[in-house]
Amino acid sequence: MPFHLHFDESDLLRCRFTLSPLWETQEAVRTLNRPGRHGYHLPWLRQVEEAAAGLDLGPLWLLMPDRGYGADFICPPPLGPLATFAEEIETVRATDPATARDDMALALADTPGGLASPVGQRMLADPARAVREIADLLERAWEVMIAPHWPRLRALLEADLAYHSRRLADVGFQRLLGEISPRLRWADSTLTVAGTSGNHSRVLGGQGLVLMPSVFVWPDVIGGQDPPWQPAVIYPARGIGGLWTEAAERTPDALARLLGRARADVLCALGEPSGTSALAHRLSLAPSSVSAHLSVLRAAGLLTSRRYGHQVLYERTPLGIALAGQAH
Repeated sequence: MPFHLHFDESDLLRCRFTLSPLWETQEAVRTLNRPGRHGYHLPWLRQVEEAAAGLDLGPLWLLMPDRGYGADFICPPPLGPLATFAEEIETVRATDPATARDDMALALADTPGGLASPVGQRMLADPARAVREIADLLERAWEVMIAPHWPRLRALLEADLAYHSRRLADVGFQRLLGEISPRLRWADSTLTVAGTSGNHSRVLGGQGLVLMPSVFVWPDVIGGQDPPWQPAVIYPARGIGGLWTEAAERTPDALARLLGRARADVLCALGEPSGTSALAHRLSLAPSSVSAHLSVLRAAGLLTSRRYGHQVLYERTPLGIALAGQAH
C-alpha cells in the first residue's frame, strides 16, 4: 500500500539530502533479522556475526516489525548532513518518555506477540528506562557493527549525496525522484511512496522532506516519520554491489594499464581517508602530482572528498573500491 506526502510551495524549499550513522546502525540491526537483505552484505555479516551474537538485539527487533509501524524515536532524521553518531544518540536519549511510549506501543502492536511479551510490557511500564536501554543498545551495536566500517559506508553515502545533488540541479525535483527509485512517484504536489505497508497520508505543513540514502535499506524504500519528527524518505544508496569488495594488496597490473601506474597507485593507496600530503609521502611522489591524480580520479567518480579542519580528505567511492579490488 502507498504512503502519500502532500507538499506546498514552502515544503519544496525545505527539502534536503542528509546521511545518518544512527540510521545505518538501526537498519543494520534490522538487516541481521531479515535474510532477504543479506545478499549484498554477506562479507559484512561474516565479519560482525560473532560480535553481534554477544548483543541482545531482541528489544530492538520488537520495535522493528516486518510489516507495519516501526518506532521512529530510535532513528530521528538528523538535523544536518554532518551529524555524528554521538550527536544523534544524544537526541534519542533526550526523547520525551511519553512520546516514546506512544511510539513503542504502535510498533509493538504491529509485532506479533509484541504487546504481550514481557519485554514489551516492561518497555511500556517504564518508558524512561526503555529509552535509556534502547539508546545504550544502539550505541553498542554502532561500536561493534558499524563504526569499524564507517569510513567505507560514509564514502558510499557521500558519493550518493553528491551525485543526486548534481542531478537535482540538472533535472529538477520531479524527475530526480523517479531516478532515485521507481517506487517514488510525483503528481499534483504529492509524493507517493509505493510498496510500503498500510495506506497513510501526511501533509508536510512547511516542514519539508529529508531524503536519505542508506546502505542497509535495500531493496526497500521507506517513507514516514510521524509527528513530531520531520518527514523522511530513505532509499537504497547507489553502488552497494561493490561496497564490500576488498582492495588488492598491490596495484593490479590490469588497473595500472587502464589508469596509468601512478594514478592506479594513488587509488589503491586510499584504503582509508587520506590527504594529499600523506599520500605523497606514502607513495614517494610530489604533492603536486598526487593532487593532479586525485582531481582526475574524483572527476571520474572513483573518489569523493570532504573537508576536515584545514585539510581535504579523499576516499574511494564504491566504484573506486571495486576497481581497486580487482584481481590481476
